[in-house]
Amino acid sequence: MARRSSIAAYVAMLSIGLAIGGHLDSMRLTASANAVPAEGTGGTVLPARAMALVDSGNHISQIAADIMPSAVHIQAIRVENERKVEETGSGVIMRSEAVKGLFVITNNHVVRGAEMPAIDVVLSDGATVHPLRVYRDTESDIAIMQIPDGGQPTARWGDSSTVEMGHFVLAVGSPFGLSKSVTMGIVSAKGRRDLSLTADQSVTNQDFIQTDAAINPGNSGGPLIDVNGNVVGINTAIASNSGGNEGIGFSIPSNLVRRVFEQMVAYGKVRRAYLGVELDNSFSDEAAQRLGMSRARGARITRVYSHRSSPAVLAGLKPDDVILSYNGVEVVDENHLINLVSLSDIGSSVTMEVYRARLKTEKIVQLTDREDFRTAEDARNTFNTR
Repeated sequence: MARRSSIAAYVAMLSIGLAIGGHLDSMRLTASANAVPAEGTGGTVLPARAMALVDSGNHISQIAADIMPSAVHIQAIRVENERKVEETGSGVIMRSEAVKGLFVITNNHVVRGAEMPAIDVVLSDGATVHPLRVYRDTESDIAIMQIPDGGQPTARWGDSSTVEMGHFVLAVGSPFGLSKSVTMGIVSAKGRRDLSLTADQSVTNQDFIQTDAAINPGNSGGPLIDVNGNVVGINTAIASNSGGNEGIGFSIPSNLVRRVFEQMVAYGKVRRAYLGVELDNSFSDEAAQRLGMSRARGARITRVYSHRSSPAVLAGLKPDDVILSYNGVEVVDENHLINLVSLSDIGSSVTMEVYRARLKTEKIVQLTDREDFRTAEDARNTFNTR
């Protein structure tokens, strides 16, 4: 379960995606600036400093042209309470490193509850296909659809860990069903993990990239692209009072998407690592001060599951331990730790810095497969357990 933040109250729409609102640095073009003919402008003379904008526009145009053939429009119909509900969204075509075939990556909420014959995937050439297989992961809000392999162009993965605030990004999708749309903006923030995206709080793998997106319905599942033309995110949600664009959009980082993608096409599900603890989803400064800390930071353990072979038991973790770092990464809160654990390799050993009884200690924990322990305890509220 996620610790509530003020922004969570504003996340009003899910079947939307990321369209980026542009913010180019302003340039003062003076009469004294050198003037040169601009290529492709019919010989029009432009100030030399303006050529930077022309060159940037040409580069963005090339990126859009390169990514567009791998972008798709999605229409899905599901039945709820004996009535049909139509969802529209976007997606991007990818290939797996380990599994043969052609796959479309999108958001799970775009195709939620829809049978394969009721899902239309519209390719860039206008052809419509139905998925051969659909993999769904509610915890990350990612769905993978295998489609007939006709040699369609695919997109390239980027490294979302290299994306920083202020970097320019593009979003591709089908806002309001207007396919082959591209917009531009910047990365506003990283590591947004406290969003209430569904009523059942099922989206627990949260590590969103925030952008100043001009976001509209129909963009969900479309790719977020860096200036090298690589996919660095999958556009998912907005924060909005009106249901329309208000400049706050969220994209699942590509490193998370790529891991979920490869796991699902290889195993049919996401194999997540398991620590064996329940975490405090309302760890406050007052609670931290009672433990001797100056303020709340890290993830406080409220319960250690009693399986004799669980990683937490074997490592000697206890209730009221506060995990401060995980393999050298400072833990911000319980949602951050949940994400770090679930993305770790099963069977790997991790080093954690733990605060206990006003002292810091180091614990080495060997993670196991979460599925091995799902039936061993009551799992009704497992979203804040790892």
